[in-house]
Amino acid sequence: MNAVDGSQHYEQSSSEQNPSLLTIILDTNPVAWSLLSGTLSLSKAVASLLVFINAHLACNYTNKVAVVASHCHTAQWLYPTSAQQHLRNVRQAKRRLDDSGPIVNDQLSEPTKRVRINGPKDDSTNGIKLKFNIVQRKPIASSDKYRPFRVVEEELLDNLSKLLSTTGPTGISSNTSTMVAGALTLALSYINRQNSAFAESSGGATNTADSAPPNASSRAAETNDKNLLHSRILIISVSPSHDLAHQYIPIMNSIFACQRLSIPIDICQIPTPNAPSSSTVFLQQASDATKGVYIPLSNATSGGLLQYLMMAFLPTQSSRIHLVLPTRIDVDFRAACFCHRRVVDIGFVCSICLSIFCNPPENGDCLTCGTHLELGDYGGRPMVVPRQKKRKKPRSTLDQSRVSTPTPGPA
Repeated sequence: MNAVDGSQHYEQSSSEQNPSLLTIILDTNPVAWSLLSGTLSLSKAVASLLVFINAHLACNYTNKVAVVASHCHTAQWLYPTSAQQHLRNVRQAKRRLDDSGPIVNDQLSEPTKRVRINGPKDDSTNGIKLKFNIVQRKPIASSDKYRPFRVVEEELLDNLSKLLSTTGPTGISSNTSTMVAGALTLALSYINRQNSAFAESSGGATNTADSAPPNASSRAAETNDKNLLHSRILIISVSPSHDLAHQYIPIMNSIFACQRLSIPIDICQIPTPNAPSSSTVFLQQASDATKGVYIPLSNATSGGLLQYLMMAFLPTQSSRIHLVLPTRIDVDFRAACFCHRRVVDIGFVCSICLSIFCNPPENGDCLTCGTHLELGDYGGRPMVVPRQKKRKKPRSTLDQSRVSTPTPGPA
C-alpha cells in the first residue's frame, strides 16, 4: 500500500557517500631530494601531488584533504595553515611593513610563488649540493580555476616556500633525517578533531574503537557507519630506513593508534639513486599492520609518480573492496634496538616492558623499566650429555620354554 500512495518515496534515505579525509605526509628532506635531482625534483613532485589532490576533491564535493611536511628539523602544516603559523605569518608581514629596507626575494610570501630545487643558487654543505630557488610567476585569475583547487594550491605553495626559505645549511648538516613520527602525530590529532566535528554535525558517534558496543545490532552499526568520516594517511617518503631508527618508538605508537582506529596508512616510497633497492622498514610494517598499500616506485619521474598516485592511492576504503590491491609478501618485520636505535635481526627482549636490545644491558638492568634481567649462562658452551648405552633385556623362563625340541633321527 505504501508503494501505491507514495509513502515509500518519502521513507527512502539519501544514498550519498561518506566524506573522505585524505591526510598526506610529504617528506621534504633536502638531502634526499638533492640526490633525486637528476630524475625527479621537488617542484615536479609537488605539481603531481597537486593534480592528485584535485582529483581527490573532485570525486566528492564533501571530501577533505590535509598536507603535512615532514622536514629535517620539524613537522609543519602545509594545508590547512594552523593558528600558530597564521599568527606567525601576520607578525612577519607587519615586521616587513615596518622595515624600510628592501625586501629580499626569499622573504616574499605571495601564494603565487613556486618552489624549485636545483636552481641557479648553489649552497654546499658537507659535499652535498643543495640548491633552492623561488621563482615568482604571474598570479592566476580567480575565475579560471575551481575555488577549492585554488585555495589548496596557493596555501600549500606559500607554506612550503616559507619552510624551505627558513632552512639553512646549519640545520641541514645537524640533522639529515626526516620527522615522520611528528608528522604522524599531527595527522592523527587532526583526524581525531575532524571525526569529532563530523560526528557532532551528523548526530552520530565518534570514530573510536569503543564507540559501539560489541553486541550492537546490524541496523545500528549501519547507521553508525553512515555518520563516520572515512580517514586515511598517505606518506610520500624519500628518506632511507636507517635515518628513521631513532624514531622507532613513536612511529610504532602511531601505527598501533591507526590500527585501533581502522585508519589505513598508504606508503609511496621513492628510492634514492645511491640505494635503489632500499626501503623503509618501519613504513612497510605500518602499511601491513593497518591494511594499507605499499608501493616502491620503479620509475622515479614526474609522470611515473602521478600515474602511481592516480591508479594506486586515489580509491577510498569503500572503493578498495571491489579492487585487487597490490600486496607484498616480503615485508621486513625487523625492529630497532632501544639502546643504539639500530635495526637488528637478533636481539634481547625484556620480559616486563618488551624493550629490545642489541646486546645485553650493563649490569643486567633494563634501560627502560629498570628490571634486573637474568641472562643465565648466555655465551657459554652447551653441556654435552654422554649417550647412555642400552641394556640388554634378560631372557625370561617363558621364552626359554618356548624353544622347540629337535626332531629325533632314525633308530
